[in-house]
Amino acid sequence: MPDTEEYGYLQTTAAIRARAREIHEAGRRGELAHFRIHDERLAEAAERVVRVTRAAYPDVRAIPYHGRYRHFDVGGVARLARFLRGVSELSADDQLRASTELVITSVLLDAGAGPAWRYTEPDGRSYARSEGLAVASYHLFMSGSLASDHGTSADAEGLARLDAAHLASAFQVTDDNPLTGVNGRANLLRELGRVVSSTPRYFDSARPRLGDLGVWLKSSARSGELPASAVLAAVLDALGPIWPGRERAGGRPLGDVWRHSSFGLVPFHKLSQWLSYSLLEPLEAAGVRIVAMEELTGLPEYRNGGLFLDAGVLELVEPRQAALEHEVSSDLVIEWRALTVALLDDLAAAVRERLGLTVEELPLARVLEGGSWRAGRAIAKELREDGGPPLRILSDGTVF
Repeated sequence: MPDTEEYGYLQTTAAIRARAREIHEAGRRGELAHFRIHDERLAEAAERVVRVTRAAYPDVRAIPYHGRYRHFDVGGVARLARFLRGVSELSADDQLRASTELVITSVLLDAGAGPAWRYTEPDGRSYARSEGLAVASYHLFMSGSLASDHGTSADAEGLARLDAAHLASAFQVTDDNPLTGVNGRANLLRELGRVVSSTPRYFDSARPRLGDLGVWLKSSARSGELPASAVLAAVLDALGPIWPGRERAGGRPLGDVWRHSSFGLVPFHKLSQWLSYSLLEPLEAAGVRIVAMEELTGLPEYRNGGLFLDAGVLELVEPRQAALEHEVSSDLVIEWRALTVALLDDLAAAVRERLGLTVEELPLARVLEGGSWRAGRAIAKELREDGGPPLRILSDGTVF
């Protein structure tokens, strides 16, 4: 297809699912270079997800979305409530702006931290991995470091001036506390500042704030309803230029899209979908009803993908690959991520059947939270002392 059509198609969840299913069906036929699929083990994986879901959320009808809000209160500390109290006197739109800014900056800083990094709060409690990144990014935002006026906001000027040294200091990075991809993360937020300052469709030209995107989404709702896919479409269109130069189509960077030697371009948009899931709660708090949530896909990251490898649903054709480090762009990682997307849809159906819930009662956003990533973390801790993933990925801080 022409480049412009291909670009548009590869930005859709329909494309993500179609390419993932193509790779999944090839795996079922035994045609993949790196993975075998054992469908008979999916039931065991579903049972694991059901167990951790019931333990975390005894009322399975009240599972929240898999969004960034969940991580801010790690350790039983009500950080989110503190933030919401701090903005409660603002107008409704400014509250939405601030919530949008907190979520977006935190999600974009959420790529894998690596096994050694931890963030320690003044009370001495420390947190690792995604929760540690959530707490660190929360404090970065609350410190005013992302705002030109040093307030609790993130505007174009504040984002553009963030450098790697400031981010490393804020995230307590040292030789003994290394964080994967510090430069990549800082570059991503600086690029975000550039995009906010130069995209008047989504961001106010007078004082362009990142949170203007939330207000734009609210205003685009029809009769108070907004499809989840519309959130992702806006995220991809507004923020797409921030991603490092990789594959391009129609003269534009494709973002989290990778070229497999046999299957061509394979899209994922993991961080953009994680961001879309994370924006649902701020939008709902602003009075927007989110509909058609099942259009979004599962998240192809190492906890969900690790669950399938560790539970035996997936098997490496060459077991020695588990001891090596792999580039995100490698065929092996592309296959792993695509299989994860396809298998998460199958897993969600199996989990709903066991819990006696419909897709409306337990959308994928809640299966993930209940959930698949939690089960992936639990089985990783059972099998490996450090609780790390079953495959080692070389990350630049912008994908995993």
